[in-house]
Amino acid sequence: VQLQASGGGLVQNGGSLRLSCAASGRTSSSYALGWFRQAPGKEREFVAGIDWSGGTTSYADPVKGRFTISRDNAKNTVYLQMNSLKPEDTAVYYCAGRYSKVSSVYRSRNYYAYWGQGTLVTVSS
Repeated sequence: VQLQASGGGLVQNGGSLRLSCAASGRTSSSYALGWFRQAPGKEREFVAGIDWSGGTTSYADPVKGRFTISRDNAKNTVYLQMNSLKPEDTAVYYCAGRYSKVSSVYRSRNYYAYWGQGTLVTVSS
């Protein structure tokens, strides 16, 4: 399966963006998706994740209450709505996927077999 992330850009402090991750190839709804981000000089970190059905989600503490992950299985697309953006949210955002038919969200990047190319989010102060 191939993942294509999009929707990044430049936004002011307090602004919003919506990222999309479109899956193609051998697609089905039986996969869990996660969003990770990597700022310059830092490790790639978990941001949010969603199970195959969309019924279970998980967020990293720094983004709780500001970011929302969702999915549209009919469109093979997962979204990350980012509100109240802060300069410290500046990073390259990656989507990642793994086949899973259980209601679990995977917070470690080691669980994911498929990765998108990344989309840059820059939040100006």
